[in-house]
Amino acid sequence: MHKREFLKITGLSIAGMALANNLFADNLNDDFSVEKITNLSHSIAPFELPKLNYAFDALEPHIDKQTMEIHFSKHHQSYVTNLNKALENDALKGKTLLEILGKVTAKQAAIRNNAGGHYNHMLYWEIISPNPQNMPTGTLLDAIKTQFGSVDALKEQLSKAGMERFGSGWAWLCMDKKKKLFVCSTPNQDNPLMKKLVKQQGTPLIGIDVWEHAYYLKYQNKRAEYLKNFFNVLDWAKVEKKFGA
Repeated sequence: MHKREFLKITGLSIAGMALANNLFADNLNDDFSVEKITNLSHSIAPFELPKLNYAFDALEPHIDKQTMEIHFSKHHQSYVTNLNKALENDALKGKTLLEILGKVTAKQAAIRNNAGGHYNHMLYWEIISPNPQNMPTGTLLDAIKTQFGSVDALKEQLSKAGMERFGSGWAWLCMDKKKKLFVCSTPNQDNPLMKKLVKQQGTPLIGIDVWEHAYYLKYQNKRAEYLKNFFNVLDWAKVEKKFGA
């Protein structure tokens, strides 16, 4: 092979690798942070699927690649698509996502389910990480000890809320207006921001998805095992930022 041909082929290979890397990078977002989520929650329709800052297989072995890919690109995307469609002829069109959650009623089933699904999943992707801070610190740790006694006791309450949620739903760690922490659960895609639909209102800090599509491919019917392993990818640094904000 002539030197010129070798350099040409090598150059094309390097360019191809760079293109592939750029395409992969386009599926990620280094700023998928608490601030980013807050901005997205204050956006208005048409809503869009956020970007992840980690690959689908990055959370293995705790959450498998296939589950992540289907959960994110199929389930979450369907909530976004259906929310935009449901808002087309509704009075809530033009409201921010947080305003929609605060105003939606039981009669607006499509908006209720899909706005909840969009927000809940954004929070879920935000607080899990392949390189998590494994324990809370600072004022959040103090608040947890005050309210629950210990981090392990809080994990037990969250796991219990997830296990006792019949069918599909979510387990939550929230704070009320006085920054007092509490654990609760909601059915389907409801969340504690839905003032007209929940008994106990609050700002979600942790949301654990206990729909079967979040864990069934890996854990089958073993929801307790999924809940136990969820804490291996929970990033307390993200939770601390939300608590501090």
